[in-house]
Order: sequence, then C-alpha cells, then structure tokens
Amino acid sequence: MSKITKHTFLVKLIILLLIFITIIITIPISSLATDNVDEIDISSRIALIYDRASGKILYQKNGNKQTPMASTTKIMTAIVVLEQAKLTDTVTINSKAASIGGSRLGLKKNDKITVNDLLYGLMLRSGNDAAVALAIHVGGSIEGFADMMNKKAIELGLTNSHFIVPHGLDNEGHYTTAYELAKITDYALNIDKFKEIVGTKVTTIHINGYAKTINNTNNLLGSVSGLYGVKTGFTNGAGRCLVTACKRDNLDIITVIIGADTTNIRSKDTIKLIQYAYTEFEVVNIKEIVEEKFEAWKNINEGRIYVNKGTKNKVKLYLEELQYTKMAVRKEEIDKIDILANTIYYLETPVKENEIVGNMKILLNNESIEVLNIYVQEEIQRKEIIEYLKEFVKLQFF
Repeated sequence: MSKITKHTFLVKLIILLLIFITIIITIPISSLATDNVDEIDISSRIALIYDRASGKILYQKNGNKQTPMASTTKIMTAIVVLEQAKLTDTVTINSKAASIGGSRLGLKKNDKITVNDLLYGLMLRSGNDAAVALAIHVGGSIEGFADMMNKKAIELGLTNSHFIVPHGLDNEGHYTTAYELAKITDYALNIDKFKEIVGTKVTTIHINGYAKTINNTNNLLGSVSGLYGVKTGFTNGAGRCLVTACKRDNLDIITVIIGADTTNIRSKDTIKLIQYAYTEFEVVNIKEIVEEKFEAWKNINEGRIYVNKGTKNKVKLYLEELQYTKMAVRKEEIDKIDILANTIYYLETPVKENEIVGNMKILLNNESIEVLNIYVQEEIQRKEIIEYLKEFVKLQFF
C-alpha cells in the first residue's frame, strides 16, 4: 500500500470514527437524563419539567416511563382535528359518541354542533363524547382516527407513544411518556387556536343552536402566575394527571404530572414543579455563547489543519447550527458553559464541500448537552501536475 493510500485510508477511518462518536453522543440528552427526584418532594409517580426553548428536561421523575395518560390524550386529538378539519364544519352526533362513558359534554344522538365548539368541549370540559364525535368526523372511525394520531406521533419523532382511542380511557396499548407528552404539548401550543382554547377559563358553546356555558377543569388556570393551559385527566390506570404550560419573563415551561392519588396532590405537585423551575433556572442565549466560543476556537485551529496536495492550503470551517437559540440553565451553572472540539488536522485531497471533519461538544458543568458537527465550508481539489509546474516557473523566474 502506497504512502498516499495509507494516509487516505487513515483520514477516512478517523472521519468515520468521529461520525460514529457523534451519532452515539447526540442521542437526545433529554431522553437519557437521569431522574433528579431528590430535588423536589413530589408525591405523584411521574413528573417532569420541559424547557420549551431548547426541548431539554429540567427535572424528571420517571419521565421516560411508558404510562397510560388518561384525558391528556386529548392534546393529540386536538392537534389532529385542528390540522385536518374546518372549525366551521357542523357535526351530527351519532350513537357511539352519545353513549360513551366517563367525563362528558352531554351530547345526545342527532345533536348538531360545530367542530369549533366540540374542541372547546374536548379541552375544557374533557368531553369523551366530543372526542368520539371529532374522531369519527375526521377519521371516519375510532380506528381510522387512531391511525392518524399514530402517524402524527411518528412525524413528531415519538418512539414511546401509541394511541388507540381519542379520549384516553384506559386501553391496553394506549400509552405515552411524560417526556413525549411534553413534546406533543409543545407542538400543540404552536397552533394559535389550540393555545387560545386551552387558555380559556369559561366559554359559551352552542348545541342545536342553544347556548351552553362550560368551565375549564384545570383549576390552576387563572390562579397561578403565568400559567396558560393545558389539560387535566383521570382514569384508574393513569391516576390524576395534569399538563400545564407556564411562562414568566423568558422562561417558558411545560410541566407534566401523571399518577397523582388526588386532585389536590396533582395541583400541589404541579405548583412545586413551577416554583422549582423559576427559582433554580434562568434563560441564556446559548446559541450566541456557542458561536462566540467556536469562533475563538476556529481562529486558533483553522490554520493548523494541513491539506495535503490541495489547490488551497487553508481550510475554512463552519459549525452545524443549533436547533434552538435559548436554553434554561441553572443559575449557578451559567458561567460553566464550555466547548470541547475534536477535528482532523490532516486532510487528504480532494476535500468535499460540507464534509464532516470533526465535532464540537457543548458542555454544561462538564456534562455534554449537545454535539455539533464541524464541516468544511469549501471544496478543495487535488493539485494537478500543471499546478506544480506553474509554481515551479513562478519560483524560478519571478
């Protein structure tokens, strides 16, 4: 094997190893986060705080455990309906919707009601009859609508959620995790109509043209500063559940409680999560910090990379873009954000544009929170014999 071939082989091997390491490290840190249950006294069996800005978990207790989720299922139900149906559509209630048990809006067979009012009945009153009516209207059947819910879950990158019913009554094979429920909620809150509905304390809907006033089952709405939704739930399998969204200043969080024994415990645990988040965390512009630190590193290291037999002898690098700008960080750890860069210092030509030559690990208090690829900005061709001749002539005669 020639010397050049050996160099090429070694360079490619190193690049493959770096890519492999990057893939391993970049498994979402939120899905690997260990429980920090000792930091708050939470009675519910599952609890989580989710930072909407970065998608990171700030606190969790069994946050990645598969669990039934009762009527918090209706968050996904609402997403599918809002994306597939017209709010002005009129729905005629069939016997299946009229006969469903559990919490109800009070619909009867042949009642007529708009999709808009059904959504309010779904999310405020937690009507299982509204859920079935919407599912059949949009999906043609419960099964057809469940397929749409599962398709949406796949689109959102969820791997631990599966839907069988639109209302959340206990059903084998119907489950999610607190982390994925927070991701579903985060997505839903980006839909203006959803955010409007879940932030409504009391409203008037119309069934068969007659007015009906309904109240939100979320007793914390309007009583906790910054809280703007989202959904309650209860079944024997799931226990008392509550998903909330709260924003104070720049810190926008979602909290999830599943498996509380009573409504009072559910509320108390939620308030504890909210108080903890706003006491311990502060939002920083992580993208700005990372870009500044990468530029400093690049200014020192970019010129150290040797390009063998290239038409250019200096490589230009750029960093993979962070998918978020801001991130909630513990107040005492704000000054402990750092980077650790790994790159190849010998490149064999040709070097492709956007070729990965390393990665940069973002560290928070010496723990990795993200790994970004380092790329070559411009293609560098292998120097041909004519280039060497031109250089020789230039040296000899000029």
